[in-house]
Amino acid sequence: MTLRLYDTSARQTRDFVPLRPGCVSLYLCGPTVQAVPHIGHVRSVVNFDVLCRWLAYRGYEVTYVRNVTDIDDKIITKGAEQGRPWWAIGYENERAFNDAYEALGCLRPTYEPRATGHVPEMTAMMHELIERGHAYAAEGNVYFDVRSHPGYLELSRQDLDHLLQPAGDGESGKRDPRDFALWKAAKSGEPSWDTPWGPGRPGWHLECSAMAHKYLGRAFDIHGGGLDLVFPHHENEIAQSRAFGDDFAAYWMHNAWVTLSGEKMSKSLGNSVLVTEMAKRWRPLVLRYYLGTPHYRSMIEYSEEAMAEADAAFGRIEGFLQRAAESCGPVAPADGVPDDFAAAMDEDLGVPQALAAVHTSVRQGNTALAAGDKESVAALAGQVRAMLSVLGMDPLDERWTAGPGQQRDEWHGVVDSLVRLVLAQRQAARERKDYGTADAIRDELQATGLVIEDTPQGPRWELR
Repeated sequence: MTLRLYDTSARQTRDFVPLRPGCVSLYLCGPTVQAVPHIGHVRSVVNFDVLCRWLAYRGYEVTYVRNVTDIDDKIITKGAEQGRPWWAIGYENERAFNDAYEALGCLRPTYEPRATGHVPEMTAMMHELIERGHAYAAEGNVYFDVRSHPGYLELSRQDLDHLLQPAGDGESGKRDPRDFALWKAAKSGEPSWDTPWGPGRPGWHLECSAMAHKYLGRAFDIHGGGLDLVFPHHENEIAQSRAFGDDFAAYWMHNAWVTLSGEKMSKSLGNSVLVTEMAKRWRPLVLRYYLGTPHYRSMIEYSEEAMAEADAAFGRIEGFLQRAAESCGPVAPADGVPDDFAAAMDEDLGVPQALAAVHTSVRQGNTALAAGDKESVAALAGQVRAMLSVLGMDPLDERWTAGPGQQRDEWHGVVDSLVRLVLAQRQAARERKDYGTADAIRDELQATGLVIEDTPQGPRWELR
């Protein structure tokens, strides 16, 4: 089977052929650390984490770079408003992002460079762009001349003559209002670095080109990010990198947004749902399931009802694995995944179709449990674990069951204790033949969405 990926630049799904056999190089635009993350921020990392896991399953050695934008206007403004150093704001929020990624089971990237650590590389790139006639200095700023690069706007497929991109704050001396800043002249009291064109700080776009060049070379396989980055960020990256002489990315992948009432989730719109708040109400594994199981190019409309549905759906998978373990003992993941799961993942990461294979195995496993067919139960549970492992969602993996910061949320343990207390009361009623009270307790629990199952090992519960 051949892995196929949707390439934004080609507007079609293409066979994936890496530049180096057996190796994949991936650059993902990471966070701008102006504030703590909301679930729209972390969706991108969850989606590309699934990609990295599938590439590794397919036998590729993956070099994964995810940058951190640790200097920009909003970070500086927040530092001034709070009377704190800009770098303290950035570092604090960077840690919050990394904590969120870890909580959701995301693999660490191979490299995680910060913008402020790569000013020399940016300076060298600006030198070359000016020498080649693609950039110019003006009043301490350095701008990219968009008309000097014939391929500009090929990614977003816009018309330059109809493109409106007014000058930003302090971006003086532009020859054309659509030219974009590679370097911004320092303002009084702002952080700055020395360059041949005067003190200043990086423009947003240049940092990614410089870091991709340093860690992945002149050409790499995949560049990823959110759909909102196609223009101007990724368009500008392509222009400056190719004008510099790099081939840059061979494939462009973009994940869609998490929306709330039809609007993109955003701090500026005041409609963001913070990961820290979500983790108080839902297990991180359920949140990963919610964010990671829709197709990465499909919008996700956030609602509490949708989260509850995700919790119930994942609970059915967990319930089967728990019952399988009770019946057969510990079950290890199978050596490989079923063909229909693999075919779905190979077709542009078709996680929804792959998940259908998971649920099919769960249904077959429940049927085998009812029939007492332990051999089939163990085989199907192993398949389910193998498929979930590829998605980073195996609830029996030690990542989710043990270790500091890796235990299930405390609320689940509290609920489990309370439910078991009520079940003990129900069992006591059954033993004294007070079946009316026992049935009433069962019905009350079921009204809350809990399903009670009497097993040889005693009563057990799950949320459906």
